[in-house]
Amino acid sequence: MTKTLSAGEHFRSAVAQNKPLQIVGAINPYCAMMAEKIGYQAIYLSGSGVASASYGLPDLGITTIDNVVTDINRITSASTIPLLVDADTGWGSALNIARTIQQFEKAGAAGCHIEDQVVAKRCGHRPNKMIVSTVEMVDRLKTAVDARTDHNFVIMARTDALASEGLTETIERIEHYVNAGADMIFPEAVESLEVYQTITSKTKVPVLANLTEFGKTPLFDLNQLNQAGIAMALYPLTVFRAMNAAAEHTYLTIKQQGTQKNCIDQLQTRDKLYDYLNYHHYEDILDRLFTKE
Repeated sequence: MTKTLSAGEHFRSAVAQNKPLQIVGAINPYCAMMAEKIGYQAIYLSGSGVASASYGLPDLGITTIDNVVTDINRITSASTIPLLVDADTGWGSALNIARTIQQFEKAGAAGCHIEDQVVAKRCGHRPNKMIVSTVEMVDRLKTAVDARTDHNFVIMARTDALASEGLTETIERIEHYVNAGADMIFPEAVESLEVYQTITSKTKVPVLANLTEFGKTPLFDLNQLNQAGIAMALYPLTVFRAMNAAAEHTYLTIKQQGTQKNCIDQLQTRDKLYDYLNYHHYEDILDRLFTKE
């Protein structure tokens, strides 16, 4: 009997097979379906994306675990590729962190990253970030590792220490995080390939590069990242930003011109929508159910 792989196993396999693995943000189930059909092997749910797209809030730790779990459930119900999730700081004490891991795993996520910012966190590419002590972050990670029921569920440690402590201290933190059980590492706001190279050369687990636009990190290509030893390339909100720009343009066009005729060529067609949704499969089921013999 063939063993069914868990979401975490699928994610780890994808990381091992790609150099690096491209992970694209999927802000909702339909985006996840498009990403899967196009051929991506992993997708991502951003905490900032949940806050702004689902609740109209800034990325300042305002949303709750239940807000994120709702979106996880929606996405994993629509897509079969592994989903990596932003868990912010874990939403509180050890008990909260344990619940976060359990709820994420139950909802079908492949793994999550937990960061070393204080609970009143900020966007990783904004100034005035504050981080907790190494000891406190190690406790967060140990709690997360102990809480998972599937040992393949990925616990990724994100560190924002570069901005305030520098590279040497960041690498020391990473070593402690890995020793605490972190399966993968996410150094935030890295500004050069040389820094990535230094981190990967001193880290024994896979390292992720966050290629978010308009931030501190240059938009390196896959070849550059591979040469720097990066295992995963994350594009957390690229598609969401493109959607927003297209939506704004379309709203303005309709408002100013009184018609959408001049932006029709920029819209997804009904046929393409139906293709991604597998619409005709559902329609065929209805036809078989209600067609008279």
